[in-house]
Order: sequence, then C-alpha cells, then structure tokens
Amino acid sequence: MNHPTEYAKLVELTLAGSRDAFGELYEATIKDIYKTVYFLVKEQSDAEDVIQEIYIQVYRSLEKFDANRPFRPWLMGIVMRQIQAHRRKRWTHVRVIKRVEQIEQAVVYDFSNEVVNKVSNRSLLACVDRLPFKLKIVIILHYLNDYTQEEIASILEIPLGTVKSRIHAALQKIRKKQNMNILARGRVEKLNES
Repeated sequence: MNHPTEYAKLVELTLAGSRDAFGELYEATIKDIYKTVYFLVKEQSDAEDVIQEIYIQVYRSLEKFDANRPFRPWLMGIVMRQIQAHRRKRWTHVRVIKRVEQIEQAVVYDFSNEVVNKVSNRSLLACVDRLPFKLKIVIILHYLNDYTQEEIASILEIPLGTVKSRIHAALQKIRKKQNMNILARGRVEKLNES
C-alpha cells in the first residue's frame, strides 16, 4: 500500500473506532519502521520498546493528521521524534547511573537481503553505521527508505539546506573511509606479493 488515499481511509476508519483499520495501518507500515529503528537503535529490546511507543503515539496523534498531506512522511516524523526521545532518555539514564558503556550487538531479525539490495557491501554498511547520528539519520531516510530531501526536511523539522549539507557531509565521510580501506587493502596485497 503506497497510495495516499488508502492511508487516509485507514486513518478515517481508525478514528471511527475500527481496530481492524489500525491493524491494517500497522501491517502496511511496520516493515519500513522496523528497518529504520533497527539502524538507529542498536539494542533489540530497546528497538522493540521504541516501536511500541511509536505506534502508541501514532494512535494518539491520528486526530492531528492532515489528510491533505502525505501519510508516510508524517509517520516518519513520529518515528524520528520517538527515536530522539529514546536517545535522550537513554543518555539521561546513563548519566544518572554514571555508566558509559555502549552495547553494540546485532539485532537478531535478519533482513540482510533487503539491505544488500540497498547497500552494496558490508564495509559500506559499516561506514554508515559509524557515522554521527545526525548524518546517519539522513542517509538511512534517503537511501534506505527512499525519502526525498524535502520529505526528510519535513520529517526531521529542519531546513532543506541542512538536509542537503548533512547528506553531502555523510557521503564525504563514507568516501574518505572507503578510500582508506582501499589503500590499506592495497598495502596488504603488496606485502603478500613480495
């Protein structure tokens, strides 16, 4: 489902009290939301909590949805706000208990075939994963979820120029890292040839 009127109809039915309509809205959107949350929230249990909070917020906010505007960018705006709220809450928690350890474990859910279609190799994916959060977010929205720069600006509530500069900065960092990897591989190959 990708047609704006279908989303608007489901929103209308949900507001009228249809649980089935909200279920259909969930099924139509969960895949994109899960992918996005997976890349931005590393801990699986945290990702599941964030997704649950997203759908609670979506349900509460449906009355505010303007049916004249596209649904997916509106939804992704809620996703980004919930992820940012999670990050703030987590950072506060870390500061309160004075622990500064980051857990970077892979999420069990495997949609690597989808990722391979979007990102050609693991080293590139690793470069994206190491980007600062503000840069990573625009790359994931633009290249993984196929949002336009204008939609990203709307989702993140930042100027279009900021989106463009963040995408540019992220791509520069990725290219620099990829070039360093190529140079390092070249040096190793030369050592092996001797």
